[in-house]
Amino acid sequence: MQENQFKKVITVQEVRLETKKRSELLDITQKINDLIPKDINTGICVVYVPHTTAGITINEGADPNVQHDIIEQFNLLVPWYQSFFRHSEGNSAAHIKASLIGSSVSILVENGQIQLGTWQKIFFTEFDGPRKRKIWASFH
Repeated sequence: MQENQFKKVITVQEVRLETKKRSELLDITQKINDLIPKDINTGICVVYVPHTTAGITINEGADPNVQHDIIEQFNLLVPWYQSFFRHSEGNSAAHIKASLIGSSVSILVENGQIQLGTWQKIFFTEFDGPRKRKIWASFH
């Protein structure tokens, strides 16, 4: 491997979002693609959510019913209220859902564009909205 084959990490870039519902999936694919620095042709993009009641995932973006179904299934798996929840803020369900989704994804970059499958999109997942949120992205 050549010593200078990989560029050093570009500084982390931030995107601010405002969610409108308690639970929703926001397509952030274009926002992330627009962040790719001009000097990055091939590499990896890491997208990170610095929140404990929100997450990030890649899933189908062509049919909005998929987003609906994901939210509804999460609501069945982790109902908002459970008699055994102890967290004083009352949003334990949101913390659990965010843990199940995860706080980061890595996406390949090729020819200066993020590489996703035909139907794939990048979604910010809100589980405790509405709120003002942020995501961080870095490119390697």
